[in-house]
Amino acid sequence: MSIFDKHMAKEQRKSMEFAEDSRQDEWTYPSFVAGLFKGKVNWNLIHPFREQSREKREEGDKFLAKLEKFLKENLNPDEVDRSREIPENVIKGLFEMGAFAIKIPKEYGGLGLSHVTYNRVVHLLGSFCGSTAALISAHQSIGVPQPLILFGTDEQKRKYLPRFRKGAISGFALTEALAGSDPRIIKTQATPVEGGKYFLINGEKLWCTNGNIADLLVVMAETPPKIVRGKEKKQITAFIVETNTPGFEVTYRCEFMGLSAIQNGIMRFNNVKVPRENIILGEGKGLKLAFITLNTGRLTLPAAVTGMSKMCLNAARRWAAERKQWGSPIGEHEAIASKLSCMAATVFAMDAVTWLVSYMADDKRFDIRLEAAMAKLFCTEESWKIVNDAVQIRGGRGYETAPSLAGRGKAAYPLERAIRDSRINTLLEGSSEIMHLFIAREALDFHLKKIKALFDPRVSVGGKLKAAVSSALSYSVWYPGLWVPCVLGCGGGLKSPLDKHMMFVKKTSRRLAKMVFHKMLRYQKGLVSKQNILNRFVDISVDLFAMSAACSYADGLSKNDKDKANSVELADLFCREAKNRIREKFREIKHNHDKLSNSVAKKTLSGNYSWLENDIVK
Repeated sequence: MSIFDKHMAKEQRKSMEFAEDSRQDEWTYPSFVAGLFKGKVNWNLIHPFREQSREKREEGDKFLAKLEKFLKENLNPDEVDRSREIPENVIKGLFEMGAFAIKIPKEYGGLGLSHVTYNRVVHLLGSFCGSTAALISAHQSIGVPQPLILFGTDEQKRKYLPRFRKGAISGFALTEALAGSDPRIIKTQATPVEGGKYFLINGEKLWCTNGNIADLLVVMAETPPKIVRGKEKKQITAFIVETNTPGFEVTYRCEFMGLSAIQNGIMRFNNVKVPRENIILGEGKGLKLAFITLNTGRLTLPAAVTGMSKMCLNAARRWAAERKQWGSPIGEHEAIASKLSCMAATVFAMDAVTWLVSYMADDKRFDIRLEAAMAKLFCTEESWKIVNDAVQIRGGRGYETAPSLAGRGKAAYPLERAIRDSRINTLLEGSSEIMHLFIAREALDFHLKKIKALFDPRVSVGGKLKAAVSSALSYSVWYPGLWVPCVLGCGGGLKSPLDKHMMFVKKTSRRLAKMVFHKMLRYQKGLVSKQNILNRFVDISVDLFAMSAACSYADGLSKNDKDKANSVELADLFCREAKNRIREKFREIKHNHDKLSNSVAKKTLSGNYSWLENDIVK
């Protein structure tokens, strides 16, 4: 290993240790997905599929009807895309109806609606105008309201929450030019002054959605380090910053491929004075706040992209029935028919996953850190495929802009705008790659807790022996159980073919748990660096979770809504497709070309293949 490689390994270890110190390390409530990695399918956690009470559903219906009417009468998404601005009268109208205070309790002037209803709002906005959906969701999902609701003091809540019904917009400022997924290298400083009564914030933040127009921000900044176990430990603290404070400045507005109207750029902090009482959760607990907030905060993305995917499905279906080639509608040709059927089945599964985890978020009796991450990963990745297929089905009319189509008297489906707007979804609030790593780390928690003491130099020999015996006893009970044949399904009165699919989930969960355990034995703590192997484990688990959600959802719809009895067919098709993907991933775990791929990657990075870049304009 070269000096450079050793330095990189050391820096990577520091970043991993820093993130590890900030993550939630206890599982207080049950998690369906965590069970899958242990070989357990806790069917009762997701079945019967939960529904809102009639009162909450009607309350949500009333708000959505009002919102839809307002949007149709006042907002032109294509003009928003062209002008890069959401009209002031639209923002004002959204404030008046409470769209910026949906989840804020009524005692603070908010609507006090549920997480499900909030996601229904984002779902509707996502189907219509991506920029407006981003404005609303960035403000409420990760902006000031959500952390305050979760961790704010009574004084903080009374001071700030009422402002979000009266016109205040918020955002979440974490990212910097050099600090994205690795928060350890955050450079923005918060220095205590006047005996610690105030902090002076200095630094620069990048890509904070709503940051350019925000009245209030959650700002992550480095506060003085603390000595923990004899070592200096970096502290990241979350502050509420009012942007009218002297020293705050927006210096640049970024322009992106899509979501043209989002207000996002560079924010500079020059001796911005913030009182200590504006710290949320506690000094040094900023990243913990961020991780917990994102558990529910990232659920708006599945809702938004599912709404957009339904719009794309609608456009593709209508065109496939209308457009005729070689004497019949193109939707009757198998090449297009297979795309349509896959789109419909996948949208159904996205719906199931989105609403299942949204209900869990409202229930408060579930640990949804894995479920929320999977919902984000699954829905954003599948949505990108759906938008792409919709454009392909519409052909040239999918590539043409909606205003251009309207200008020549054609149906103006905004697929061109949708594909630009949707590209960001696999990147923001944790890229797909980061979601894979996050899910893998949480999934391995069951094993890492057992072996942690064995590799900790601070643990005595006696402590290591005790940990080894404890782990051996635990595994001696758990591991043999994975080999017990599955003869009973999950129960719950599922009919064929849903029962067969859930039996597959049950068997495959055990197979997954065994394979993860085998790889842990082989690589031990080194498994964390085997990202390709871990990614395959995660992809298998994501499909198992989506299959389970789809089966539960279809079972509930088929029993309670005669008009949706055909939902079983959609779940059946999705599960069949998912099974094929799962079998392929298991094959790749044993038979892959990871070594060759890594070798080529290193040579590419070092410029060995730079001749491939010849004969281009540089």
